[in-house]
Amino acid sequence: MKRQRLVHVADVEPAAAPGDTATTRVLFDAEHGCASLRQRVDAYAPGRSARRGPGDREETLFVLEGRGALVLGGARHELEPETGAYVRPGETYEIESAGPGDLVVHAVSVPAPAAAVATGVRRVTVRLAEQAARSATGSRHFRLVIDPAVGCPSATQFVGSIPPGRAPDHFHTYDEVIYVLEGEGTLHVGDLHEPLARGSCIHLAPRLVHCLENLGETEMRVLGVFRPAGSPAEAYYPDGSLAYVAANE
Repeated sequence: MKRQRLVHVADVEPAAAPGDTATTRVLFDAEHGCASLRQRVDAYAPGRSARRGPGDREETLFVLEGRGALVLGGARHELEPETGAYVRPGETYEIESAGPGDLVVHAVSVPAPAAAVATGVRRVTVRLAEQAARSATGSRHFRLVIDPAVGCPSATQFVGSIPPGRAPDHFHTYDEVIYVLEGEGTLHVGDLHEPLARGSCIHLAPRLVHCLENLGETEMRVLGVFRPAGSPAEAYYPDGSLAYVAANE
C-alpha cells in the first residue's frame, strides 16, 4: 500500500475503458492509504457514457466543468458546474455530456451504512447556489450539498470558503478527502508544508492535526466529502478541546 496525503489531479495518469466516453483519474483509495473513501475525477467526452454505478457503495458527484445530464432510472437530471448528485447502492447511471468540451465530475464513493439514517427526502441533484451559507472555524464558511438531509445517510459533501490567512491547527473525527476548486495556499501537517493550487487533492485521516492556509488575496474554495456524515464545522484543537461547532446547524 502506497500511503499518500496530497496529490495533484494533473499528475495522475487517466485510464479509459474501450467504448466509453469517460477517462478516469483515481486520486485516493485503499491502495493509496485511504481505506474507506474512493476519490476520482472523471472527464466525459461529448455523447453518452457507458453505464456505471457504485456497486454496494454510495456515491457523491460534483460537476467541476461542462454541462449535460445524469441519466438514472430512466430519468434525466440536468448537470451544470457546481451541481452535486447522489447515487444509491445498486443504482446505475449514464452521463450525457452536451459538449463541446468535456463534462468533468469529481466523484467519491463510500461504504453504505448497515442501516439507513437519512433524515430527508432523497434528491438526486442539488445546486450549490441554492444552499445556505453556514459558519465554521477561523471566519470560514461552507455550504452543504449532499448529506443526510437530501437522502445520503453515510457521508457529507460540501464546498468551503477559506479567507486569506491561516486558522489554528485542528483535527476532525471523520475521514475526509478534499479537492481544491480555487486559490493557492499551503497544507500544514506537523513539519510538512505542502503547496496547494486548483486541482490539489488531499486525504485527511480521522484525528490528523492539520491546517489549510490561504496564501492568496481572495477566498480559497475547497470541495470536501467526509464519512461519517456530520458538520464540516465540528473541529478540535490538538489538545482535544472543542474548537468550533456551528450554532446554526
